[in-house]
Amino acid sequence: MKSSVVVIGIGEIGSVIARGFLRLGHPVYPVIRSMDMEAEAIALPNPALVVLAVGESDLDILLPQIPEQWRSQLVLIQNELLPPDWQKHSYSDITIASIWFEKKSGQDVKVVVPTTLYGPHATLLSSALDALSIPNTLLESTEQLTFELLRKNYYILTSNIAGLKAPGTVANLWENHQDFARSVSDDIAKLQSHLLGGVTVDNQALIDAMVVAFEGDPEHQCMGRSAPIRLQRALDVAKSANIEVPVLFAIAEQMT
Repeated sequence: MKSSVVVIGIGEIGSVIARGFLRLGHPVYPVIRSMDMEAEAIALPNPALVVLAVGESDLDILLPQIPEQWRSQLVLIQNELLPPDWQKHSYSDITIASIWFEKKSGQDVKVVVPTTLYGPHATLLSSALDALSIPNTLLESTEQLTFELLRKNYYILTSNIAGLKAPGTVANLWENHQDFARSVSDDIAKLQSHLLGGVTVDNQALIDAMVVAFEGDPEHQCMGRSAPIRLQRALDVAKSANIEVPVLFAIAEQMT
């Protein structure tokens, strides 16, 4: 029998990944909130992978709680993710997936662009996605990984936050409100640079890459239910670091 795979958090995306591993013949063990991870790690000390499939708001809470036996097998799939988010918890050689497919209750998987994968267990994760015919690409460097994570952050933050003022599809946002969307992305660039420790980001290259994703699913709705939370999280970063993001603050003022 093939090695088991642990999935922490069985939401929509976690369930899709679990199904991919089941198709490969790997037993899948779900870990839910009521379970003791340390006890589960004693019972299952050497899984092939441990997929942390919780929301981004839970990441800082759970990363320090991952049992030592599982740390080298860990896979992160969260949105709004950058290398400092795991490095500050003493993770280094880790597997990361920038997920570019959507799964909602009662609907099949919708692919936007190929999911990108990096790290020691990326090939195995790629096989699970292949089993479900979900396009994916293996990255070759940490520089590529950082760019892809930034691209996803641009896509989510620009569409969600701009959508608070210009609701509708991403196609509508870019075709009819492009200057406004670019101004939101400009503010986001400042915050992403800060979160990377002051590293300058290639704003135009990231906008171009974001637009490719817009074109991959032009009917995608800009404003999900998490949009106000994402805006507030961005503003909190700006306030704590004294970063000027006038467009984001203007959007927040219009919402009050």
